[in-house]
Amino acid sequence: MKVTTDACILGAWTPLLPGVKKVLDIGTGTGLLSLMLTQRNPGISIDAVELEHAALEQATENVKNSIWPGRIKVIEADIKEYDSGYKYDLIISNPPFFNNSLLSSKDPENLARHTISLSFSELLKAIQVNLSDTGYASVLLPCPEYFQFYELLSDVGFYESRKLLIKHTIHSEVKRVISVFGKTKREKAISSELVIKEDGQNYTAAFKEFLAHFYLYL
Repeated sequence: MKVTTDACILGAWTPLLPGVKKVLDIGTGTGLLSLMLTQRNPGISIDAVELEHAALEQATENVKNSIWPGRIKVIEADIKEYDSGYKYDLIISNPPFFNNSLLSSKDPENLARHTISLSFSELLKAIQVNLSDTGYASVLLPCPEYFQFYELLSDVGFYESRKLLIKHTIHSEVKRVISVFGKTKREKAISSELVIKEDGQNYTAAFKEFLAHFYLYL
């Protein structure tokens, strides 16, 4: 599975507040987000849940070869049926997000990129079941899907606290949105913006600052 720039931004930007000890990574894929969060705070422990078996094997290998194998537990499970028996301080997800695009002929790619295996309502239900009352979730979505997702938040008792608008260049439309939300009501979410590249091919200073600890070359 490809490691995308968007996912790297999610792993680097998602807040890791002092009270975060237990994290759930929904649809871990390669294990990228779990590895990035553990690099940022080696004191946390993460349950990384994945449905697709080939991706699970890849995540398991990546975690095993990291320096934090005892901090990340890779679990083969359908998040719609998952119940750990306890609540998480943080839930992070880069979910399947293409609602209306053509399906690939490859089943694993369908699972990874389309909402056929996990709808937004099902994702929010899973977060509701597994999130602590004081915890929060961080989810990455394309801009059009974000608005659909945002409309569902209040239906399950969630409130957005902050969001990051991601643009490829300063003149581009917003490409992706990272939404952070929880059960605590907020009057207005804090909104910020990240531009990935300057008008040429060079990364912006802000992007370099976010990803400096994760990219070998910027």
